[in-house]
Amino acid sequence: MSISVIDMRAEPAKVAAEIGEACRTHGFFYITGHGVDEDLQARLEQQSREFFAKDVEDKMRIRMRLGGRAWRGYFPVGDELTSDKPDRKEGLYFGAELPPSDRPLHGPNLFPDEDFRQTVLAYMDALTNVGHALMRGIALSLDLDSEYFAERYTRDPLILFRIFNYPPGGDEAWGVGEHTDYGLLTILKQDHHGGLQVKSQDTWIDAEPIPGTFVCNIGDMLDRLTGGLYRSTPHRVVGTRDHDRLSWPFFFDPNFDADVRAVGQRVLSTEPRWDGANVHDFEGTYGDYLMAKVAKVFPQLTEKVQDFPR
Repeated sequence: MSISVIDMRAEPAKVAAEIGEACRTHGFFYITGHGVDEDLQARLEQQSREFFAKDVEDKMRIRMRLGGRAWRGYFPVGDELTSDKPDRKEGLYFGAELPPSDRPLHGPNLFPDEDFRQTVLAYMDALTNVGHALMRGIALSLDLDSEYFAERYTRDPLILFRIFNYPPGGDEAWGVGEHTDYGLLTILKQDHHGGLQVKSQDTWIDAEPIPGTFVCNIGDMLDRLTGGLYRSTPHRVVGTRDHDRLSWPFFFDPNFDADVRAVGQRVLSTEPRWDGANVHDFEGTYGDYLMAKVAKVFPQLTEKVQDFPR
């Protein structure tokens, strides 16, 4: 069982058909022909490695607590949870560069230096364009107008970008345990080491790095928007034993104030989710939904994102 590779330069109808097939099978697919500059990606990788090679004291100069409600900055190994268990990774959190705000997930980023700032902001702009292109393909795959999601949810998307470093872990098995992404769409850049595994029909598939591609996957919100037709797929990260592993997940999500409603009737499924939850039970805005997720991933930041003015 292989994961599809989709060339974004193909005719829109062909791209849409291939995306639809991938979303109905594995929920994961690779994309090529995305137009993201290779030199930009190389700079991002080099600067990321240089940052994580620093002493912890240097990295903590931009720790997440200094980012406040904007939810930006560095966290050390063990600070982020998946299914209530600490992940064996450290990371940097970024989002759209915005003025200071009382609203959670809105505000300025924390950067170690100006060069890194320019690289990250340029990369986020490039991936935002890819996200819009993918959502047009997803809309066409559902026999909707190509701008359906843009007009209702993603004209001004909520952008979250992460850089993760998985240090060598001895006998520890997992960098990140089994989970689904909670947003709309994830676009992942991997380094050459691999480690990502996708669960399809009770079988774990290695999503091996393919040069020049990104790995894309459905999040729980696209599962909800499509009424379960496109189901978010569990995945995990295998731990590393003798080398660091870097990854760059980019999350393209609905606007914070978007009222998320299904496109059509719910597709009933008897297959239980990995966490026993039901993404179709939620009512409210995407911001309401996301704040509940933040509290589970970073419980120490809960007091900073609760009781915010709406």
